[in-house]
Amino acid sequence: MDVNATNIEEIVRQVLNSMEGRQPAANSGAGSAPAGAIPKTAHVAMLTSLEHYDVKEFPIPEVGDDDILVKVEGCGICGTDAHEFKKDPFGLIPVALGHEGTGEIVKMGKNVKKDSAGKDLKIGDKVVTCMIFKDNPDITMYDLNRQNVGGADVYGLLPDDDIHLNGWFSDYLFIRGGSTVFNVSDLDLYSRILIEPCAVLIHAVERAKSTGILRFNSRVVVQGCGPIGLICIAILRTMGINHIVAVDGEEKRLEFAKEMGASDTVNFKDHKGIEALAGAVEAKFDGHLADFAFQCTGSPMAHANIYKFIRNGGGLCELGFFINGGDATINPHFDICSKEITIVGSWVYTLRDYATTFEFLKSAKKAGIPIEKLITHTFPLEEINEAHRTNLAMSGLKIAIINK
Repeated sequence: MDVNATNIEEIVRQVLNSMEGRQPAANSGAGSAPAGAIPKTAHVAMLTSLEHYDVKEFPIPEVGDDDILVKVEGCGICGTDAHEFKKDPFGLIPVALGHEGTGEIVKMGKNVKKDSAGKDLKIGDKVVTCMIFKDNPDITMYDLNRQNVGGADVYGLLPDDDIHLNGWFSDYLFIRGGSTVFNVSDLDLYSRILIEPCAVLIHAVERAKSTGILRFNSRVVVQGCGPIGLICIAILRTMGINHIVAVDGEEKRLEFAKEMGASDTVNFKDHKGIEALAGAVEAKFDGHLADFAFQCTGSPMAHANIYKFIRNGGGLCELGFFINGGDATINPHFDICSKEITIVGSWVYTLRDYATTFEFLKSAKKAGIPIEKLITHTFPLEEINEAHRTNLAMSGLKIAIINK
């Protein structure tokens, strides 16, 4: 028997349970974890002013018949969290942030039986949340219209209320009845933390595929090698696309792009002017422009430039502007019309994209793509201010809060 720290912890838990006449939590259905395991209060990182969190303590509410209490294991810091940290563009302060989180069910209402995909749920299962669809019954798990979930509520961007346990930057999350929850117990912690950003890219690639241009033998350029661009490369490589050129201005990120599956890279800082840059991309494709391009930055100039990388009849997926980043200047005749470029925009994801994301993460691991290496820095909850400053300084790739 291979006994490691996790095994020892589980063995001790089972022994204590048997001594006290309790059944292991993992075998429980509705109810709660073993007595004494759930504290009366939870710690929540509350953004109370610009660029400052306070870790506050709040009572854990009673779990209703349709609710779930989750012990948070970790949560990634998203670009949206960075925008809220710096500028509060949504006017939410004070707010409990964190929407790239995951944790373990420790208590659940008697009506909770299955997750949003029909998979059984029980105490001890690992879960993630997607969106809260209070006002739009047309959005379902298998919506044939593939309706975008933008505009729905999300844990980590909810106005503060009398529950307070509303974001994943905490040690407990209170999931209300009617929320979207997925059982992801078959994924490791880092993979679970990466589900939400990966779903953004799964959606973008699905949008790209709708053009009919993105194929196995396509030459693809990905502009921007932050976490979003790097995940894009990993998904394309997992799909079997081999000709991927990454464009960025940081050599460390370009090196990481190759680990994610890029066949070659171009550092835009090495080239003066868009014509020289486009020529460098063309040279990486042996004298051909790209069949398809993904624009993964929030820079209007980057958007204006990317048309020059694409061949006549090619395609473009623009996904870099989650919020208003300003206007881009293009020439519609030269950039779109005369080249007959097919353009799709991508924003957030659908529920179905979440289910696809789970399979992507498993496939990437089997293919040897080290997707978990995207998480370069971890911090405990009490150091959340430092974690956000590290994120803003672009000192790493994906920064995550990991609870003790």
